[in-house]
Amino acid sequence: MKLFKRKVKSSKKSQKHQSIGQSQNDCGKSEISIEIQENLSELKKLFNGAEDFSYREFKINKTIPAAIFYLNGLVEEKRMELHVINPLLKPMDEENPTIDSFLKEISAASIEISPSFQEAIDFILSGGTVLFINGYSQALLIGEHHWIQRSVDEPLSEAVVLGPREGFIENIRTNISMIRRRLKTTELKFESLKIGKLSKTDVVIVYLENIAQKSIVDEIRSRLKRIELDAIEDSGYILEFIEDDPYTVFPQALQTERPDRVVGNILEGRIAILVDNSPFALIVPVTFFQLMNASEDYYGRFIMTSFIRGIRYLFLFIALLFPSIYIAVTTFHQELLPTNLLFSVAASREKVPFPAVIEALLMEITFEALREAGLRLPRPIGSTVSIVGALVIGQAAVEAGIVSAPLVIVVSTTGIASFMFPSYSFTGAIRLLRFLMIFLAAILGFYGILLGVFFILVHLVKLRSFGVPYFSPVAPLNVNNIKDIFIRVPWWKMNERPEQTAKRNLKRLGKE
Repeated sequence: MKLFKRKVKSSKKSQKHQSIGQSQNDCGKSEISIEIQENLSELKKLFNGAEDFSYREFKINKTIPAAIFYLNGLVEEKRMELHVINPLLKPMDEENPTIDSFLKEISAASIEISPSFQEAIDFILSGGTVLFINGYSQALLIGEHHWIQRSVDEPLSEAVVLGPREGFIENIRTNISMIRRRLKTTELKFESLKIGKLSKTDVVIVYLENIAQKSIVDEIRSRLKRIELDAIEDSGYILEFIEDDPYTVFPQALQTERPDRVVGNILEGRIAILVDNSPFALIVPVTFFQLMNASEDYYGRFIMTSFIRGIRYLFLFIALLFPSIYIAVTTFHQELLPTNLLFSVAASREKVPFPAVIEALLMEITFEALREAGLRLPRPIGSTVSIVGALVIGQAAVEAGIVSAPLVIVVSTTGIASFMFPSYSFTGAIRLLRFLMIFLAAILGFYGILLGVFFILVHLVKLRSFGVPYFSPVAPLNVNNIKDIFIRVPWWKMNERPEQTAKRNLKRLGKE
């Protein structure tokens, strides 16, 4: 499989910010001094002006000076007092204790020994506690992290009637635990990277070792390592850097906040990318048909699921082409309408002063504005404003003769159709292409619509996500893999992964 690499570049402005951030983060000291006061003065200089920086000096065994350093608000002080300081204040039997002796006295769950001063600083910035002991050139990195986080709730962007109700939160460790709880196998791998010159955000690659294709995992790792930014605040930052084609409107990674959906895709050989401080995971590679499938499709009976998928593909056609078909018929191809319907449409448009394309654009733009207003307003009134606004504006526009009643029906049906797609990014692509189809229909009628559909299909066939054809398994066609595309066959018939089916076909053809 051919993988397409793209060099990641940063703008001059970003490079300037990176150089500034790097100079600020350079402590100028690589090793830990055996003199605790020297380490203390260096840390005070680096954290000057940071009100949350805290430290406490005490003596181990009443004779050895020591100090702990942490950021207030990221460490639970009571646990630190109980598990770190109190055990060290007790008398020790050894006259010349080693660093390992102190480590044994501390009862914290996670402790590491480090000789690097920069590593100690990074650990403090990550919410850990660092212990310096006078006379020792090593520090103890104690994992007493504690911070306030959002509770695990039902994901708002992917609500289901059947299926699990928990979604990812902004804490990457909690998100990892939700995946691990579903896949109790040593083949499940988590590879951690830090991205961001200043934020040093944890980014984790998740995959099943014997199922995911190694070349794709290597490519993902390579693209992530080439990212150069000051900070990564959400998984959407990473998405733009790792795409094969950044100029297409179609998403090349699936963004989801459902752990069950992540696990389902991992079992199919895909790779997930988790980003700290983001509730949305990225799944790659992705295909067109995967974006049309909802997680709830796998929790109901296959007959009903197949019916719903058929409805979803029908409304994909409506969401993309319904307004453009209306414009083409009323402007160029009136002979396609039955006589009674033609008279009805003509009578409704008699008082409208605008051509059909202007009429459609006014309604579509108004509908998009109402949709965005409903999203940005506070939740209790957002849905009310969007619904009432659409009804009032639509009725007033028809009575004023600005638009015709049939067009209001067309735009409303199109808006409802656009809400049926499980992926928000995919919905945005269809909404944008709908305006393109409106312009083509206004210029060339049905010929323009056919031309637009043709170029969209050609683009989808050429597009790739980490080297995987975006329109697979339809193009290139693989009949054995179309068990979970337009319909969903019963679970007992989906007993092979796609790569296993491909290998079996190759053996039949004598290519292996």
